[in-house]
Amino acid sequence: MIDIATRKERLSIISAILTNHPNHLYPLSYFSDLLGSAKSTLSEDISIIKETLKKYGQGEIEVLMGAGGGVRYLPFISDAEKRQVMKEILMKMQMPSRILPGGYVYTADIFYNPYYIDKFSRILWSFFSRANPDFIITAEAKGIPLAMGVAKLFDRPLVVVRKENKVTEGSVVTINYISGSSKRIQTMSLAKRAVSEGQKTIIIDDFIAGGGTVRAIFEMMKEFSITVLGCGAAISTRQPERKRIENYKSLMILEEVNEELQKLVVTSNI
Repeated sequence: MIDIATRKERLSIISAILTNHPNHLYPLSYFSDLLGSAKSTLSEDISIIKETLKKYGQGEIEVLMGAGGGVRYLPFISDAEKRQVMKEILMKMQMPSRILPGGYVYTADIFYNPYYIDKFSRILWSFFSRANPDFIITAEAKGIPLAMGVAKLFDRPLVVVRKENKVTEGSVVTINYISGSSKRIQTMSLAKRAVSEGQKTIIIDDFIAGGGTVRAIFEMMKEFSITVLGCGAAISTRQPERKRIENYKSLMILEEVNEELQKLVVTSNI
C-alpha cells in the first residue's frame, strides 16, 4: 500500500522529477501512482509549481490535455540570468593567457565545465525550443558536452559524427570535406544505424570559424534524407564574414585574436 504523500513532499518530488528530466512528458497517472494522490490534487500542486518557477525565472511548466497529455518542464532561462552568465563568461574568455601559439584560443576549461555547459545549453535550447528534432548531432570532440546538454533539454538522443571510423560503429557513410579554418581536406563518418531516413535534427557545435565542419554535417544529413532544423554554437568568429553556412545561432563572437599583442576580444551575441 502506497503511503499518501504530504503537500510538501508532493511539491518537492514533482519539482525534482520534472526539472531533472526537461521536455519529458509525464502523465498525471505517473505521479498519482508514485505519490498515492488523486489527479485533482496533483493538478493543484502542479499549478503551484508552475507559478513559482515562472515567478523566479526558472523555466516553465506545460500541461497538455487529452488522452495523450501530461505535464512537462520547459527549461527556459531568464534574461537576467543570461546577462549574468554571459558577463561572467566574457570576463573569462577575454583573458590574454588563453591565446595559444598559432592564434588558437584555449576553451577546454569552459567547455568541459558542467556549470557553463548547463547555461550554454539552456540558452541554445531556447533558440530552438519550438522545434521538434528526433536527435541532436555534433562532430567530435569538444562539441560533445554542449550537444549532449542540448540533447538532454530536448529529451532526445545525441548522434556524434566521427573523424575516424570505429569498428564499434558498424557500417558507416563517409564523406570528404574542406575545413573552413585550415582549408584542408578532412573526412567525416557516421554510423548508418545511428539515424533513420526522414528524421529531423539540430546541429550543435562548440566553435564555428569558416563553417566547413558544420557544412559537412549538412551534406552528411542529405545522404540520409534528414532535415536540419537549425544550427547553434557557443562561439563563432567575426572573420571570415562569409561562412559556408547561413542562419546559425551563436552565443559569442570571437572578434580578434592578436598573438603578438596578446589581445583577445570576445563579445556577446545574444
